[in-house]
Amino acid sequence: MALVSLINIVKSFGEGGKVLRVLDGITLDIGEEFIAILGPSGCGKSTLLRIIAGVEKADSGEIKTVGNLVYGFVFQSPTLLPWLTVVDNVALPLIAKGVDKKVAREKALKYLSLVGLNGFEDFYPQELSGGMRQRVNIARALVVEPTILLMDEPFSQLDPLTAEALRAEILDIWLSGVTTVKSIVMVTHNVEEAVLMADRIVILTPRPAKITKIIEVKLPRPRDRRSKSFQDVVDQVYEYVS
Repeated sequence: MALVSLINIVKSFGEGGKVLRVLDGITLDIGEEFIAILGPSGCGKSTLLRIIAGVEKADSGEIKTVGNLVYGFVFQSPTLLPWLTVVDNVALPLIAKGVDKKVAREKALKYLSLVGLNGFEDFYPQELSGGMRQRVNIARALVVEPTILLMDEPFSQLDPLTAEALRAEILDIWLSGVTTVKSIVMVTHNVEEAVLMADRIVILTPRPAKITKIIEVKLPRPRDRRSKSFQDVVDQVYEYVS
């Protein structure tokens, strides 16, 4: 069953004689699954993610949802406030919603522990490595207890080893069912990352973006990058993104 259905979503930017169509009739169902969105730079992948989250409006089309969905957003760069401690950064979305500060702090500590940052709650962002700051970013997205986790190239600015560790941890957190997250939608430029993590890969055309192909990844988890079956899916994806 689809939690979110996008129906013929169209989005343009600009006005007058300088209108640029970015999304051109995107139709997609999002169920309890991991979806990766691939496409050329500037084709509107991040815009589509913001439209799913409801922070940006489509020009036309329809979005249908089941129940009261909550969205968590993991940005490409950790947008942490440098004057707040780690725990206060994570608690901030809850406090902004009017949650009692003590309750917000307790929840923040829970999700910091979940992403492996137990003991770092009173540090400031500038005292952490890039990978640790991105863990804070993930904890802040999880603390609102989302139904759908939206991730905009969350590993692109990390070194390869840190990125690989975080990919595995995100999958473990989601698959274990220890959070409220039912679905993950991730924007990426990395084909192997998409095949490693996703149940379905949605491939967009250059701007104005349409869906050119949806590839189901039926490989069992954990997936072995070195296996022939993995490379076969990678090759299949490259046929549509190159």
